[in-house]
Amino acid sequence: MRPTDIRLPGAVDLSGLRARSQSAEAGGSAVSGSAAAPGGAVIEVTEVTFQTEVLDRSASVPVLIDFWADWCGPCKQLSPVLEKLAAEGNGAWVLAKVDVDAEQRLAAAFQVQSIPSVFAVIGGQLLPLFQGAVSEGQARQVVEEVLRVAAEQGLPGPGATSEPAAVDAPAAGAPAGDPAHAEAQAALDRGDVDAAVAAYRAVLERSPGDDAARAGLARCELLQRTRGADQQAVRRRAADAPDDVDAQMAAADLDVLTGNVDAAVDRLLDVVRRATGDERDRARQHLVGLFDVLDPDDPRLAAGRRALANALF
Repeated sequence: MRPTDIRLPGAVDLSGLRARSQSAEAGGSAVSGSAAAPGGAVIEVTEVTFQTEVLDRSASVPVLIDFWADWCGPCKQLSPVLEKLAAEGNGAWVLAKVDVDAEQRLAAAFQVQSIPSVFAVIGGQLLPLFQGAVSEGQARQVVEEVLRVAAEQGLPGPGATSEPAAVDAPAAGAPAGDPAHAEAQAALDRGDVDAAVAAYRAVLERSPGDDAARAGLARCELLQRTRGADQQAVRRRAADAPDDVDAQMAAADLDVLTGNVDAAVDRLLDVVRRATGDERDRARQHLVGLFDVLDPDDPRLAAGRRALANALF
């Protein structure tokens, strides 16, 4: 995946920044403002280093950009939170800090109107996140969603090289030919969803990275939750109680079961936007679980993850 120029309506063309960055490097200009050595969790970015530190780096790991200023009180609340999470991420993502006073062209390119403003760049593509100071819990949720979107986009992760993997190499943590997969399919063929759930869980206990087992488990658990459901009653309850999280999750299950994925996503996003605390997190987690039901190539999956990341704020 090669990074592409970020282009925003009415904003500075960042391809110009790319050209300037490359020209400066070719001329041997000094690179300023690195808060950490290359590969560090937190870096300071300038117009000159933007190409290398943000666009190029985002081809392997997501880069979160924090637009800040020394005089900004909310920035001083948010920055330590983001820096702590970046350190905890152990290279899974990078925090790029941009001083808006020193880098006014970058701020203009991103149409920053208030600070702090936070964006993600994934594979060279821009994902606006939020403005203003937020709690550590809220920031952590957004980072989790960004990492899920990055995984869905197929980012290779920290330390990856451009060398292709061997064609016949099995996916890490997913041993080829696991008999439990066949056991789960056999259970489904005879209509025993509970046995299929048990088989898929057994696979995931041994191989947590087995995406096929995770998807199979999510689909079987959806069948369990909707088994024997009175669809009219479930939908009526959801319509009568828009703030009832259980009612909305049950209706979302039916939406996905009947192929109305967009309706399920919109339903739970509404709950995420309105609810608070544990109720909000339950709706978020349920929606993330429904994402596992979808085919990895389904365009609604990436769109839904992006919408969830934005809805968290």
